[in-house]
Amino acid sequence: VRMVLFKSFNWILVVLGVTTLSSVANRAQGASTPSSSSSSPAPLAFLRDLESKYSHQPTFLQAVQEMATSLQPLFDKDPSGFYQRAFLTMAEPERIISFRVPWVDDEGIQRINRGWRVEFSSVLGPYKGGLRFHPTVDEGILKFLGFEQIFKNALTGLPLGGGKGGSD
Repeated sequence: VRMVLFKSFNWILVVLGVTTLSSVANRAQGASTPSSSSSSPAPLAFLRDLESKYSHQPTFLQAVQEMATSLQPLFDKDPSGFYQRAFLTMAEPERIISFRVPWVDDEGIQRINRGWRVEFSSVLGPYKGGLRFHPTVDEGILKFLGFEQIFKNALTGLPLGGGKGGSD
């Protein structure tokens, strides 16, 4: 799994014109997992601003923290902090469109549904992602799904960014 994440992150950074991460990925492939390591991984302190800004969206924060934890070996080998800054840039949506859809049900009662389109990282190309319609959908859920869509799309090798839309 770690190697897949490195390849995905590598593809995005290569498109940005950054040198490849293959040597870092190869070293990480042979490294032990954090649970079997004698020392604990360095804290992800660079995420604190993001965590305070989006504390009301725990699902989104969990996805960002898990991805950052997976990329921790890469961050540890970069004293300049470039990869951490690139990661933070990718973690912020480029655009969030929110809207409402008023409608009248079969019994004549006025209803309103909220909808969102969250778009992340158009570095590779136009946004691609699906739709989710469920009463539990909110902006945080769609941010989580859109953030993960960046990496999912990068792994396909197609030049696509990540996006997700939906409504409650």
